[in-house]
Amino acid sequence: MKAAVYYENGAPSVFRFEDVPDPVPGPGEMLIGVEVVSIEGGDTLNRLGGPLISVPHIVGYQNAGTVLSVGPEVSGFAVGDRVVSLAFYGSHAELRVAHPLTTWKIPDGLATELAACVPVAYGTAHDALFEFGHLAEGETALIHAGAGGVGLAAIQMAKRAGARVIATASSDERLTRLGEYGLDDGINYREKDFVAEVRSLTHNRGADVILDSVGGENLQRSLTALAYRGRCITFGNAGRDDAMKLDTSMLGGSNQSLIGYFLGPELFVGSRAHEMISNLLDDVAAGDLRVAIDRRFALADAEEAHEYIESRQAFGRVVLLTQ
Repeated sequence: MKAAVYYENGAPSVFRFEDVPDPVPGPGEMLIGVEVVSIEGGDTLNRLGGPLISVPHIVGYQNAGTVLSVGPEVSGFAVGDRVVSLAFYGSHAELRVAHPLTTWKIPDGLATELAACVPVAYGTAHDALFEFGHLAEGETALIHAGAGGVGLAAIQMAKRAGARVIATASSDERLTRLGEYGLDDGINYREKDFVAEVRSLTHNRGADVILDSVGGENLQRSLTALAYRGRCITFGNAGRDDAMKLDTSMLGGSNQSLIGYFLGPELFVGSRAHEMISNLLDDVAAGDLRVAIDRRFALADAEEAHEYIESRQAFGRVVLLTQ
């Protein structure tokens, strides 16, 4: 099969488009013919500095396509099913081995490329807002990186839950577009202090739930924008600042919470998270939630696609197509 691989961590230029051996599924696994790869934020971070499971290494969490074969211990899936699947690596390729616990059938009427963008971004947004953030009707949510995959999903979900939605983005143009997805108040973080803006917008109360995918200094400042008993959910590290130590001393005085989140483990603890993502796929199929795809690249152009993501120009998802 063809795959976008690399032999060492680094910038997008490390990618090579090469022939590699076809993956071989085990008895409890499926083989998927990949059609669409959704590039996740974690994919770029792993390319930059994550472990190389093999050399050459195929990076990537999420892709979608058609089931080509099913192992004897697999139930609920059949050859020909359209599916979207997750794993810790291996998405940037024409074939992929998939496990039923991290694979979902694509609802009838939902385009494969849209389904390819749902599990990580929409699952993370839903869990961060509700399972861990406990966002309730009438509360205020602050969503960082509103024009990203998780941000767009979270804005829609928070709005339909009856919350007031504030989000940050890098330009006024992006913030204007986010109004179509339910944004109430936007903050251009390049021009304004988001903490001061949140305090002003909430009459100094702060946000009840904050979703912070940036990390580093941005996360530290997010803690100062929390309301009494506010909850800040941190996931990812888009700012790529691993060295900073957080000061959490202020949380106790206002009974606030800082919660770390990663979708992966939730999929292996009971069926809740798997069912949640299945429901989100149904919501997208029904038009209750929208997916925005900014650009499409060929799998052979993974380097260019990663460069575009890291330029921070994308509004929504960037995908790779195998055909």
